[in-house]
Amino acid sequence: MAEDFECMPTSPQESVDLEKFRRIVRNYIERHHYKAAVFWADKVVNLSNGAPVDVYWLAQSYFLTKQFHRAILLINSYKLNRNPTCQYLVALCYFEVGEFQSALEVLEPTENNNLSRLKAEEPLSVPEIDDTMSVECSLHLLKGYIYEASDNRALAAKSFRAAIQADPLCYEAVHALTQHHMLTVKEEKELLASLPLSKICNEPETAVVMAVYETRVNKYSSPNQPLPKPAEPLVSNADFITAQAEKLYYNCNFAQCHRLTQEVLKKDPYHTGCLPIHISCLVELKQSNSLFLLAHKLVDLYPETALAWFAVGCYYYLIGKNEQARRYLSKATALDRVFGPAWIAYGHSFAAENEHDQAMAAYFKAAQLMRGCHLPQLYLGMEYGLTNNPKFAEKFFKEALDIAPEDPFVLHELGVVAFSNQEYESAEDYMRRAVTLVEESGVVVVPEKWAVLLNNLAHTCRKLQKYEEALHFHQQALWLCPGVSSTYSALGLVQSLLGDYEAAVVSLHKALSLHRDDTTATTLLTTVMDRLMSQAPAFQGDDNLPSLDLPSELVSTETNTSDLTSDITPASADDPLSDTNLLGSSIGQPVMHSSDIDNTSLTPSQSSALIIEDMVMDDQSP
Repeated sequence: MAEDFECMPTSPQESVDLEKFRRIVRNYIERHHYKAAVFWADKVVNLSNGAPVDVYWLAQSYFLTKQFHRAILLINSYKLNRNPTCQYLVALCYFEVGEFQSALEVLEPTENNNLSRLKAEEPLSVPEIDDTMSVECSLHLLKGYIYEASDNRALAAKSFRAAIQADPLCYEAVHALTQHHMLTVKEEKELLASLPLSKICNEPETAVVMAVYETRVNKYSSPNQPLPKPAEPLVSNADFITAQAEKLYYNCNFAQCHRLTQEVLKKDPYHTGCLPIHISCLVELKQSNSLFLLAHKLVDLYPETALAWFAVGCYYYLIGKNEQARRYLSKATALDRVFGPAWIAYGHSFAAENEHDQAMAAYFKAAQLMRGCHLPQLYLGMEYGLTNNPKFAEKFFKEALDIAPEDPFVLHELGVVAFSNQEYESAEDYMRRAVTLVEESGVVVVPEKWAVLLNNLAHTCRKLQKYEEALHFHQQALWLCPGVSSTYSALGLVQSLLGDYEAAVVSLHKALSLHRDDTTATTLLTTVMDRLMSQAPAFQGDDNLPSLDLPSELVSTETNTSDLTSDITPASADDPLSDTNLLGSSIGQPVMHSSDIDNTSLTPSQSSALIIEDMVMDDQSP
């Protein structure tokens, strides 16, 4: 039938204006009318006798309509593989359909595939679509995503670094490196210092770019760093406020972080960078109702995203339904395999049920994904502490301290480990540093956690015979948490060591009024009363305390006693006050950020608060 049609001759004045049709194709693409773009791009290819630029735009239209294999076939049939832009589009199509090895072979031809010959030939130049810097950056960026999807994090980080060196303004590469915690703090600083910004930006522009990038790196730095003058208008930018909130989060100032995330979400309720931090703050502040509403909204609007199911899993974890939490967190990790915060939360759901092996497996996966985040190391140390492996616990705590040197929870845990090793001076140093950081940063969190730190520091001071300081820290703990019987028992012990028997009796009576089955307070009260009647010193130093059958966790008035009995560790009959017998641990409320979704990242941190000596800490953690 085609032979029956004859081409009618046309005069030069009647020739087809190809540029007009090309503009029509691009106009439809810009207006998101992709089917119309495909229709006219196909006609333009025939009208131009297969001009490379028209073939490229037809392939681009196929890509936008998710006809990936059709785009690959089109480029191969017109032999445009040697053009870097078309080569990138072919690799991107393979990536979108999950054929990662084929995509990698297009980007990195080897001797065993047919593309190696094409690579050795002279590249095909198409001036209308070529942009050397952008294509080089895009090729490295795509390789990074392919390696990341293949769980090759080292090569992925290398490719992302190469992408930002090729195009210093490619924020996507910076986001991939920082949001997923691929780099350590030192590597982040080296990366920013190596950026060739001077080649493409003047001095004020360079200051703006560096100010923006510095908000994305070193999340453990002070959140109140001043901006250079050219970047001052960015103070009200939503991304900048989100970066400030993330730094507040990692500096344990959850209340202030929550205030900033609320400010951002009022203007942009679906800010994908702010939502993971906001979810983590809601978990830290135990605002289950707000988290329920947010999770419900995200699942309705974005059921295909890991963030939505992460929010659901966090809600169930917060209300204590760990099995349901694991179900939804597992779905989040299936949707986004590199979503570190979901792995941390998944580990918390096991840790809350004392399933230490499964918890550690989840934390190790998070540590593999989040090299620049201290939380996986912190929680691994806590789990090793719970399983009586103090050496491994100390190892992971020190790794966490290297990443976050000013995290009070890490310092607290190191102090507990030092105490268990009878290194009381080191324990005191760690805990005093933690208390100083809490006081200087103005952190506002659940008071019980800081009461644990103060009580542990008081026990350490008592071991060093610094009874006045021990008394002071116990009183501070009572100011934070006035209804805890364990603190009154510890206070009574210190008062008796100072010879203030009347005050000790009052404190011990108060402890028994809060918890009548407190065996520690009962035994101490009997001894103090006997000595008070005889006007003899109750104890001659900390080492001459009477043998007491002490529980390994003291009960708070807000704690259900049926939940605590399963965690009680009976004291040794031979030496009930032995530090080895009385040390224990409980998992603290986790930090689940990140910062890490397109995000975590998710990414919550509270201390495990190991039990110290003969007075055991009240820890409200699950």
